[in-house]
Amino acid sequence: QVQLVESGGGLVQAGGSLSLSCAASGRTFMGWFRQAPGKEREFVAAISRAGINTYYADSVKGRFTISRDNAKNTVYLQVNSLKPEDTAVYYCAARTTNFYSDNYADYDYWGQGTQVTVSS
Repeated sequence: QVQLVESGGGLVQAGGSLSLSCAASGRTFMGWFRQAPGKEREFVAAISRAGINTYYADSVKGRFTISRDNAKNTVYLQVNSLKPEDTAVYYCAARTTNFYSDNYADYDYWGQGTQVTVSS
C-alpha cells in the first residue's frame, strides 16, 4: 500500500508559478494528472523510479518540470507560465510497475488532490 499526500496548490495569476509536492510512503513510478470541472482526468507528467526518465503531456512541455527526491520520498511538479486553462485539481499517482503510462487507469494509488486555480 502506497499513501500519497499532495500539497502546494493555490490561486495564482496567469503567468505565475507554483510548486506542487507529493509525499509518498514508497518509491514507485510516479505521475501527475489533473482534472478540470466537467472534463476527464488527463495526464500531465511522469517520472521513473530512479528519476532518470521524465515524460510530459504536450500541453505542458517547456512550462512544467517533474522531479523527485528519493531520500525524502517526495515528487515535485514545478508549474510555470500558468494559463487559465491549467486550472484543475492536480493529483499525484503511483504505479507499481516501473514503466511509463499516460493512462490514469494504469496507476494503482492516488492522492487526494490539490486545487490549482489560475486567474486571467
